[in-house]
Parts: sequence; structure tokens; C-alpha cells
Amino acid sequence: MTDASLEAFQEQRHLLFTVAYQMLFSAADAEDVVQEVWLRWSQVDLATVRDPRSYLVRIATRQALNRIRTMQRRRESYVGPWLPEPLLTAPDVAEDVELADSVSTAMLMVLESLSPTERAVFILREVFGFEYAEIAAATDKSPAAVRQVASRAGRAVRAQRPEPVPTEQTEEVLRRFLAAAGGGDLKPLLELLAPDVVLFTDGGGLRQAALRPIHGADKVLRFLDAVFGNYPGQPTLDLITVNGQPGLRLFGDGVLDTVASVRIEAGLVTALYLVRNPDKLTRAAGTPTRLDRGR
Repeated sequence: MTDASLEAFQEQRHLLFTVAYQMLFSAADAEDVVQEVWLRWSQVDLATVRDPRSYLVRIATRQALNRIRTMQRRRESYVGPWLPEPLLTAPDVAEDVELADSVSTAMLMVLESLSPTERAVFILREVFGFEYAEIAAATDKSPAAVRQVASRAGRAVRAQRPEPVPTEQTEEVLRRFLAAAGGGDLKPLLELLAPDVVLFTDGGGLRQAALRPIHGADKVLRFLDAVFGNYPGQPTLDLITVNGQPGLRLFGDGVLDTVASVRIEAGLVTALYLVRNPDKLTRAAGTPTRLDRGR
């Protein structure tokens, strides 16, 4: 390993994590992919590499695709709804509107509906701007096949992806959530919820959570009131940037209990995502995670 090779890897490290996280929705698994890339990169002669960014992302994509198979088996035994691991992200992520939108919880839920190959192709093409030939090398497909996959994935995403919402609008909705929760009366939240709002709660069998998504404003409010209306002790909430978007954290006795994010359409909350599984809350309790699209 030369100094030049090490420098090339370090320059793209955050890019590699971002690609892997968007494919796997797990920070721990994304970090494992980055380590695997490092092991393989350390054996490469840099003189044979024309474009380190493309080469490293090719390795990361292949490793992530392999890891998805293992994760799918893990998901089969998961208790209740599964949600992406929330990441506390730095303010500069929100400044890159396209990147922030691509890592939002709502968008990750859309990506999760794609096949692994469709997800990889869409992310590499639409988020990171790789050429079809580069994506073909990363996915072991021909450029023509990649074009077809990209077209199919693009149609699927466009049919489901939320329209971008100004940060200020999302923050205003969440501040009203904070005010209602702080006052101990959640009924005012009804006017913020779309009639067909859906609540997803991920407790992983370790925290109280609904075993299925809850549909409808009245039912969602009843669940929130049952879980948080009489929360033991004195919970505290704060407004954060999670996955590039405004979100909420709830602490009980100083311990992070829940991370909440929302999907907003026409000024109303159409989806509410609550992650309560403590195994998924480490990144949201610590220092912000740096995400970027590389140089």
C-alpha cells in the first residue's frame, strides 16, 4: 500500500459509505462494506487504475449486492415492520438537496421496494452520476442491460417518490408535534395528519411497536397517545437533522428511545416513521455522519 493509494481511498471513503448505506440501509453493514473495499484496494496496483472513484465504487457495489442476500435472510425473522437505520447527519448534507432527498427515510422506503440490482443501478446513475459503462462493470451487466434496468427503476421510483418539501415546512410541522407532545395533549396533531396517513413503527421485538403499519389519522393518534401520552418519567424531545431531513428524537431518562421522521404531501403528514429498535439508534445518538458524493 502506497501513500497515493491510501490517499485515494481516504478521499472516497465517505462516498463509499454513502453508496453502501443507500443500498443496505444499515450503517453497520455499510461500514463492513467499506472495510471490505479497503482490504481489496490494498492489494491493487494504483498504476493499473484509471479512475480510483469508479474503481472503488465498483468494489463497494459488488460487496453490497452480496451482502443484501444475507440481510434478506435476516429480515425474514424480523419482528414487525422494518425501517432503515436513522442517521444523524451533518448540516452540509441538507445543503446538497439532491443527496439529502436520496437518503431521506421516505426515499429509502421507495428504494427498498426495488430489486437489489435496480436499486444499485438507480443509485449509481441518478444520485452519483456514473456512466452506464461504469455501472455495467459494477453490476456485471452489459451497458444495454443497465440502460433497461435504469429505465425500469426510474419509472418505479417516479411513481412512488415524494415531492421535495422545503425544510422550513417540515420543521414547522415537527415543531407543532413538539408543542403538542410537550403539552401532554396529542389531539391537536389530528389537523397535521392526512386522513389516510400511515404509521410505521420499528421496535425489532425489543421495544413496544405495532406489528403492522397503522392506517388512518384516528388510529395513528390513538397509538401515539397510548405509547407516548403517558410516557414514564419526563421525556425530552429535540429537533434534529436525520437522513438529511428534519426529524425528532425522544429521550427517556437520558437514553435515546425513538427517532421520528415524516413524509409530507400538500402540507399534511402522509407517513410517519418511528424507529425504536435500540440496535438502530446508535448513529442517531452520537456524532453526525458525513455523507457525500465523492470528488
